[in-house]
Amino acid sequence: MTHAFADIAFTPAVKAAQQRDGSRAGYARAFESDAGEITHRELGPDEAAFIAEQRSIVMATVSETGWPYVQHRGGPKGFLKLLDERRIAFADFAGNRQFVSLGNLAHDDRVALLLIDYAHRVRLKV
Repeated sequence: MTHAFADIAFTPAVKAAQQRDGSRAGYARAFESDAGEITHRELGPDEAAFIAEQRSIVMATVSETGWPYVQHRGGPKGFLKLLDERRIAFADFAGNRQFVSLGNLAHDDRVALLLIDYAHRVRLKV
């Protein structure tokens, strides 16, 4: 599945920790080209199929004060859709009307999604 999260997650400090712990070489082989660039940035057919099966996601946004905000979103199978290789959309069902995620997105459009299939022990980080 897509490895673009490594661009964000594998900072120099993280790579240094991986090096100290002995896992750096394995992650470099799995996620990087020979030039050290992250591979597999787009969402493809495997991710589309996985996304279509989800009933629940965890979404993180960033507030104006710089703090992360994590929110559950859910619905029937199919509420989450892959629009193209770089965009995902979901039906936003009525919630508690606090609009924290929406307010955060008005300030900072960065979003992290975590999709988990517990039964098959598979996850997708976007």
